[in-house]
Amino acid sequence: MAVAETQLYAKVSNKHRSRSTSVLLESLLAKGFPAHIAQKALAATGQKTVEEAAKWLHSHCNDPSLDDPIPQEYALYLCPTGCLHNYLLEFWKESKRQCGKNRAHEVFPHVTLCDFFTCEDQKVVLLYDALKRVGESFSQRFPPSISLSLHSSTSYLGFFIDDKHANILKEFAQAFSSEASAVADCHVKPCLKQLHLTLSHKFYPHHQKTLEQLAKCINPGETCQWVAALYSRDMRFVHYQTLRALFQYKPQNIDELMINAGDFIYVDPTQQSDVSKGWVIGTSHRTGCRGFLPENYTETANESDTWVKHREYVFVTASRHFTQTENEPNVKTNGEVQSPSVSRSITKVLSLQNATLRRGVLVIRHGERVDQVFGKSWLQQCLTADGKYYRADLNFPCTLPKRKDSMKHFEYDPPLSCCGIFQSRLIGEALLDQEVTVSYVYSSPALRCIQTAQHILQGLKLDQKVKIRVEPGLFEWTKWEASKVIPNFMTVTELVEASYKIDTSYRGNFPLSSLVPSESYEEYVSRSSAVIKQIITACPSKGVILIVGHGSSLASFTRPLIGLPTRDSKDFAQVVRKIPSLGMCFCEELKEENKWQLVNPPVKTLTHGANAAFNWRNGIVED
Repeated sequence: MAVAETQLYAKVSNKHRSRSTSVLLESLLAKGFPAHIAQKALAATGQKTVEEAAKWLHSHCNDPSLDDPIPQEYALYLCPTGCLHNYLLEFWKESKRQCGKNRAHEVFPHVTLCDFFTCEDQKVVLLYDALKRVGESFSQRFPPSISLSLHSSTSYLGFFIDDKHANILKEFAQAFSSEASAVADCHVKPCLKQLHLTLSHKFYPHHQKTLEQLAKCINPGETCQWVAALYSRDMRFVHYQTLRALFQYKPQNIDELMINAGDFIYVDPTQQSDVSKGWVIGTSHRTGCRGFLPENYTETANESDTWVKHREYVFVTASRHFTQTENEPNVKTNGEVQSPSVSRSITKVLSLQNATLRRGVLVIRHGERVDQVFGKSWLQQCLTADGKYYRADLNFPCTLPKRKDSMKHFEYDPPLSCCGIFQSRLIGEALLDQEVTVSYVYSSPALRCIQTAQHILQGLKLDQKVKIRVEPGLFEWTKWEASKVIPNFMTVTELVEASYKIDTSYRGNFPLSSLVPSESYEEYVSRSSAVIKQIITACPSKGVILIVGHGSSLASFTRPLIGLPTRDSKDFAQVVRKIPSLGMCFCEELKEENKWQLVNPPVKTLTHGANAAFNWRNGIVED
């Protein structure tokens, strides 16, 4: 295209863009929306269509901050597309699966050119024009390919951009900063330090080698088209946690939040200490309303999931044009199209890592216990005057196992509810579907844990093959025992007579007599560390060691195994209170490296809602 034609095209394009944005605003004004609110809606939806902005306005009709003059924050990123992007996404997925989530997973692959800055809603369109003008002025200077070199440390892994190419990108960022600051009257700060594309950040040091192996599957010289993109976020929730709703929730009380499946909720971690257990207080991204919602209706989302993409400038260079040959078709993995070279590289690493069956440790919290549903006085609700058990609610177990001493000992050693039994068997069936090979089973002496282990084994169809080793050292932190004494657990003989599949030849590492009432946190941590090491030593065979314990078990047994330091007792308690029934952690042995690592559990955890007691007389017969 000749210079004159290029200039003419730029003028026409800019006029069209300005006219298009003006039409969007005029359409909203014609619908009766005030100018400042219409501009806010356009900025929040990326100035795309009238329909999107109008939908946003209707959703935010009860938003208490709708009239507040709070602008969005904007950032300019350089993002890869094409084959390199496919490699990076595969790394994102596989690194998360093998090593868990780290800070890099919060945002998509990018190079930061200008960090977040604010811009008034009515001036956002001027940023678009600035990006287009600066992009066109640099289009001929943009390098045909960007040289990337892998850099690794104990907390960072990523690609550094070669100085020669980085200098051009910094000039581009500086030019956009100057242009945007001048026309939109905002302070834009370009990134002038080492330009980089982060792969992993703030991960556990023992994951460094695994992440490096995965990163070496990425060919930084792969075909790539780079795009300068402008993104925005709500500045009010920068330091909040972002949750995604898994199910719809309809409020039961005026202070609760209405959510739909897929909604994003902003939660301030500092405001949750006074919230009732199992609930969080947050603000809906979709409606702007604030209220309480059940925590188990949500999952953790990524920080960038709520960001809005506004405009982009695509750097087109001669070397970017490429065709796909018939001999190298795209393949589909988990529904995602990617090049065969990506699949082969990642598959090669996975096949090497899974060439032999490794030892694993699956730590699971017990299922729902009866006192969790019916309170501490549950036993009084289902005993007749002469002390016989009867089923007062369908969620009470059909029967209680026989024990030689008083039934009142069940008060401090409660059984599973019927839902807890169902939960446990469901987890066992899911493990069977995933072909998980359980070689050993250990359980806390608490009846709820032994029952959970038994029903998991039934779901796995292993209840006639693998027996349960009752280990007193797996019992929870005794300070949390309401009775302030060690519960009077059922004996091994009583358990066997009640048809539980117990390994009667097993002798625990910690006899019951060694459990101390109201032990200190240090004593509990020391006991947990010792017992997990003894279990690992006693189970040399390959396969999974299933440990059924308590909410506290997930942290107290896995952290010493993977070499992490002990949590502060307050942080520990905060973590444990959020662990649901059948919550689980999975550790995998890296024998060649003589260490263990936390990876994603083989099955998903179980989520369900509450079901309150119902009296048909209330509201049906009586007023």
